[in-house]
Amino acid sequence: MAGLALTAAVSAGCRQDMHDAPRYDPLEASDLFANGSAARPLMAGTVARGHLNEDAYLHTGKDAAGLPVTAFPFAITRADLDRGQERFNVFCAPCHGKTGEGNGMVVQRGYRQAQSMHIDRLRLAPVGYFYDVISNGFGVMPDYRSQIPVEDRWRIVAYVRALQASRQGTTADLPADVLDQLRKGATAVPAAGATPAAGEIHR
Repeated sequence: MAGLALTAAVSAGCRQDMHDAPRYDPLEASDLFANGSAARPLMAGTVARGHLNEDAYLHTGKDAAGLPVTAFPFAITRADLDRGQERFNVFCAPCHGKTGEGNGMVVQRGYRQAQSMHIDRLRLAPVGYFYDVISNGFGVMPDYRSQIPVEDRWRIVAYVRALQASRQGTTADLPADVLDQLRKGATAVPAAGATPAAGEIHR
């Protein structure tokens, strides 16, 4: 009997409004504010956590004059190139093709012809130009700023540069040991952590 009484007392203290806490749902109306909306605009200068983006070079791909930068904002490693290739194949290859020739599968299925990465204009374009196009779109190409994180955009640009270099390189560009392996018919394997020339990857 005492247990039943205790259960009844506890149940009486658990009112339904403790489960349905008063709150406003998104876009719900409110009489509290003059404009009738429960949602409040952000105060001027408010920045979401993790979105301060103080490094304009990294986040815009442009210099102080607003021109596309000519070098990467961080050193590009083999791991970065591998990541760039993987992201390129996911987001870019459907239109531009895995070799960057503009003949991706959606183009073969009737979508508008994508631009080849190997034309002179793009081979000579600064890396910041590619970053800006990925971030903001160009022509019929949509922007990918919400799908691709900042660092991954730069990694994709690095991989595009690798694709372009693959069409222009000669044996004179190869290290002596790699060239020797190729002449012997062996498969050259880049050293772990190998990077391009420092002058090409640093500001």
